[in-house]
Amino acid sequence: MRFISLHSPVLWGLCLAASALAGQADEGGVRTLAPFSWASTGPLISPVSDAAHPLVAVKDPSVVFHEGKWHVYATTADANGRWSMAYFNFRSWSEAPAAKPYYLDQNPRLRGYHCAPQVFYFRPQKKWYLVFQSQHPTYSTTDDIEKPETWSAPQPFFNGTPRTVVQGWIDYWIICDDTHAYLFFSDDWGRFYRSRTRIQDFPRGFDNPVVVMQEPNRFHLFEAGCVYRLKGMNQYLCIIECLGGPKGRRYFRAFTTDRLDGEWRPLALADTWATPFAGATNVTAENGEALWTIDISHGELLRDGSDETMTVDPSALSFLYQGRADQSPTPDYARLPYRLALLRSVSKARESVPAK
Repeated sequence: MRFISLHSPVLWGLCLAASALAGQADEGGVRTLAPFSWASTGPLISPVSDAAHPLVAVKDPSVVFHEGKWHVYATTADANGRWSMAYFNFRSWSEAPAAKPYYLDQNPRLRGYHCAPQVFYFRPQKKWYLVFQSQHPTYSTTDDIEKPETWSAPQPFFNGTPRTVVQGWIDYWIICDDTHAYLFFSDDWGRFYRSRTRIQDFPRGFDNPVVVMQEPNRFHLFEAGCVYRLKGMNQYLCIIECLGGPKGRRYFRAFTTDRLDGEWRPLALADTWATPFAGATNVTAENGEALWTIDISHGELLRDGSDETMTVDPSALSFLYQGRADQSPTPDYARLPYRLALLRSVSKARESVPAK
């Protein structure tokens, strides 16, 4: 289907002040939202190499705050075209540049091709889950997020590729409501899929994935989809990476729904290259200099908690993302020199980088 940009009554913390909106809905409940604006740090987490890991990029971050520390799991790409993952922790973002990585392939159970992680605490089982791409969707578990050497051997969510997945699958994301666990993913061909299982059956029992959004231009619904519950609301937010503008630069569109098995609606003024959720057109450097990156690419919103509900506070959004400086000629994708930086809403731009 082709999306028609609609206005939405959600995300009061991301739009005009709620008081200004009161009483301004039309008969269909339509309200006009203000566009997003962000300020970016420079790179905070960069590749750290050793003799066995000649890294060229660190990317695809997943981040939680737990017991006084930020915990970041991310993809690594090396000079030989190999993909793996690394773990970093630090108490404040000012310490992030000095954080030392633990390379996940040091854990003998996690050697080989694994990337694009998502980390969360699954309360019903009192376990941490690391979901990643192997190429198929895979998970490991541990009792201690700070001990990456303890992640279990990878296990698949499915036995083979479901027949409904027609052109591959990438970038997996788990989120739960009160009754079900949902797995969302993309395919780089303009499709966004959903599968689900009952909470008590997780991580088993996922049904055949179904397409919940689709674009005829695959670059308008590309990859790196994340889904969040909005704190204090009966609403969910989905952000998906797209390609647009000059030279196919990367940016994010946003969508909302009132239930995880419901219909997704484009979020007004957060749906195009010109007015994105996050992209080069609405991000500036917080130091007032030129923006360090040409891409606003694969990342995660900082969550209000670390559990399976993937809750974010819409009045205080920050976004850990991958970016890169311009290069000409552009090398192959595996060698793009991605680093991780932090976006904060402009309303927060004058505050120090959050220590929590």
